[in-house]
Amino acid sequence: MIREGDEVLFITGKGKRYLLKVKEGKVFHSSEGYVDLGQVIGLPYGSRVQTNTGSIWVAAKPLILDQVLNFPRVTQIVYPKDLGYVILMSGVRCGSRVVEGGTGAGVLTAMLAYYVAPQGKVYSYDIDSEHLENAAKQLEKVGLREYVELKQEDLTRKIDEREVDAVILDIPTPWLAVANAKKALRDGGVLVSLSPTIEQVIETVEALRDEGFADIACVEILLRNLRVKRGMTRPEHLMHAHTVYIVTARKAYKLDEVAADETFKA
Repeated sequence: MIREGDEVLFITGKGKRYLLKVKEGKVFHSSEGYVDLGQVIGLPYGSRVQTNTGSIWVAAKPLILDQVLNFPRVTQIVYPKDLGYVILMSGVRCGSRVVEGGTGAGVLTAMLAYYVAPQGKVYSYDIDSEHLENAAKQLEKVGLREYVELKQEDLTRKIDEREVDAVILDIPTPWLAVANAKKALRDGGVLVSLSPTIEQVIETVEALRDEGFADIACVEILLRNLRVKRGMTRPEHLMHAHTVYIVTARKAYKLDEVAADETFKA
């Protein structure tokens, strides 16, 4: 049931989406008319309401994805089609400890926090204090602040943490952080790097090879929606094509590293 002060995702008749906090006496105006937000208080999620122009909206319960996509876009964000792959390939789950390079708008930060909570931690590095301040506010709004340690530091220079489960990089020069990431990762840990250009990918993959990482892969995920209508079903004309290239790799040791370390000897 919807209560006063709850956030509700309104999906309009034309498919637009508005994430709004409901309050008695508050009216929201749009191109499809206005709706009195107080009228949904006491209704079950999924109820339909009508605007003054006759447009029918659904009052849906927002997912964490709906909330984070509503964050102010102070930088380019990681899109949903890429978020799922990053979470899956990094192995992040409840209790994981994760280093993130590039807090940015905080979208990926929040999603990582959502999956590691309540026993894990995200250590998010950014050199821009404004990005960190904004992320702190947004994380607080979605109830995930306590699971994130925000750090104004450059992880291409150093990473403080050790024995983390994953290092996820969304920075301009990820290859410069590869050596530090290897030191931070536990045995069997995973590195994920997101880059918009092929040149960045090449530099990163070469650095991973030099450091002895294994199972190195790079993908680009394309998402195409379909317009479904009997007798007229077809792909939509517009699509989110290129966003980023995603490089994944597993921490591994070079032969000389194993031979030099007494702990590996029988």
